[in-house]
Amino acid sequence: MTEQRRLGTSPVALRVEEPSKIKALGRAVIETEAGAVRALGARVDDAFVDACCYMLACEGRIVVLGMGKSGHIGGKIAATFASTGTPAFFVHPGEASHGDLGMITPRDVVLALSNSGETSELLTLLPLLKRLGVPLISMTGQPRSTLAREADVHLDVSVASEACPLGLAPTASTTATLAMGDALAIALLETRGFTAEDFARSHPAGSLGRRLLLRVGEVMHRGERLPQVTLGTTLRATLEEMSRKGLGMTAVVDTAGRLAGIFTDGDLRRALDRGIDVHRTAIDAVLTRECVTIAADALAAEALRLMESRSINGLLVIDEDRCPIGALNMHDLLRAGVM
Repeated sequence: MTEQRRLGTSPVALRVEEPSKIKALGRAVIETEAGAVRALGARVDDAFVDACCYMLACEGRIVVLGMGKSGHIGGKIAATFASTGTPAFFVHPGEASHGDLGMITPRDVVLALSNSGETSELLTLLPLLKRLGVPLISMTGQPRSTLAREADVHLDVSVASEACPLGLAPTASTTATLAMGDALAIALLETRGFTAEDFARSHPAGSLGRRLLLRVGEVMHRGERLPQVTLGTTLRATLEEMSRKGLGMTAVVDTAGRLAGIFTDGDLRRALDRGIDVHRTAIDAVLTRECVTIAADALAAEALRLMESRSINGLLVIDEDRCPIGALNMHDLLRAGVM
């Protein structure tokens, strides 16, 4: 593709040598920000531990404050805390001075973000926060700033330079702040013993939530939708039951209603290869007696693992008396979002 075709009809045509310059500029930004994050490793120190201890002891919520770009980063940090077992929310400092300060209680911990450490909207809140008696943790790029000095714990997120060539747009500094926030969140997650299932409970609509929370009983076909025949049923009648229920299989039960086996589309193909008479042959002669089953309270993800490991497309669900109570196949798990 020619340079002109790639740029379309834009009146701003790049000179031939400019693409390499643009790539170099992009790579320089990545390197600058990566260096800023690497430098944080040495600052995960006793102050970091103190910040975690305040948050672990918090009986309320972690309230994150920040203006401008720091506010955007603060919102992300608060969301990460909340989804990993540390209840948190973001409050805009400007709005806090006009009523939203009432959202902060003495049981909370405040995390304030400011690269300069001199953001006026945050400094205005300091006397009020002190009066409430809430612990204040600050993240700034200036360890000698007012916000750093007034905080109970200060985390240094300073950077050697911004990735912006003008040194003005918050770039490396916001990346470093976000990384430090992630470090706090994960340290708290591990210390609390937060599990994948805990994470799933706060993400019930996500794919992880479905895999870790959805049970077989919520997906399976039950009642009139469960394909089932008794021993002695002709193969023809069995096929009619399978066609009505549309799962490509049926449970076969004895006179007490306990599972005797399963008959699937695969079993049908094998029976036809043997020249079986579908009108006269009883299901007893062609069913698979040793079949894979699962309980209704098992995770749907476990049903998927069983099907994949056994190379089968469906499962029967049984109760403690080995009576079939449901059935499901790969299509059910696909529709449920487990796959």
